[in-house]
Amino acid sequence: MRIGLTGGIGSGKSEVAAEFERCGAFVIDTDEVAREAVAPGSPALAEIARHWPAAVVGGSLDRAALAEAVFENDAERLRLNGILHPEIRRIAFARERDAAPGQLVVHVVPLLFESNYARLVDRTVLVIAPPERRVERVMARDRAQRDAVLARMRAQIDPEEARALADEVIENDGDVERLRERSRALYHRFVAARSG
Repeated sequence: MRIGLTGGIGSGKSEVAAEFERCGAFVIDTDEVAREAVAPGSPALAEIARHWPAAVVGGSLDRAALAEAVFENDAERLRLNGILHPEIRRIAFARERDAAPGQLVVHVVPLLFESNYARLVDRTVLVIAPPERRVERVMARDRAQRDAVLARMRAQIDPEEARALADEVIENDGDVERLRERSRALYHRFVAARSG
């Protein structure tokens, strides 16, 4: 069974992924895959260099320069996604070969619904948390300013819109142990459904 796991910035999806992994899932983090997709010498990096030459310095991606070039421009962001998303999917699905037979495979995908990645999985899971808690978490974790965190949150899918699209929702409205308990319970439901 292939699961797509998502949630807005600061929602707690990384903790849910870690708990799924502790339970026995094979976890593929597409943020990690994205870094591999734009590694020096990669086809995606060459394509980025053609469209945004200032974003590639000394053969490596300058993430800040690329973000500046595309963040406020929908057309440019779509162009970038058209380069990255197919390559990320190719690498992520190739990694599934390393999963054990019958192992639950979890793809952690920040843009699960926006990128249509959800169509490629059997079930989708959304982690949702109160907005203020998300802001505090990201400010502490990334040493980011409040306005910057809010801007990043606004750039993502609205949590209530995502809730309507998700097959399962994990509410992260308590402490970390409660989040882990909810994650474990959902993992075991998936295993039972697959076995049944």
